[in-house]
Amino acid sequence: MAKKQRHAYTEEFCREAVRRPDQPGNTAASVAKELGLHPGQIYNWRRQFSRLSEKQFNSLSGVDYSQQESEEERRLKRELHAARKENEFLKKAAAYFAKLQE
Repeated sequence: MAKKQRHAYTEEFCREAVRRPDQPGNTAASVAKELGLHPGQIYNWRRQFSRLSEKQFNSLSGVDYSQQESEEERRLKRELHAARKENEFLKKAAAYFAKLQE
């Protein structure tokens, strides 16, 4: 069985493919057929563009910036979680030592 070849479409191509079904007389299926795509691909791109910001969808020299940003976001969330736990502990310790001094 032959493997399907993956295509790397430009952002401009994707945006045009998403924009064209919104024009009168066009459907996602007709545009997909015309462009040689599966109709689901147009819906996927539409969802990506609506969910992600301009910068997140861009890739430059094969580097996906959305992945880099999400890694940074996960790191910051871990740091925030650790800081909150430490803060909770310090509040309890302060309350404990305050009781001892009374």
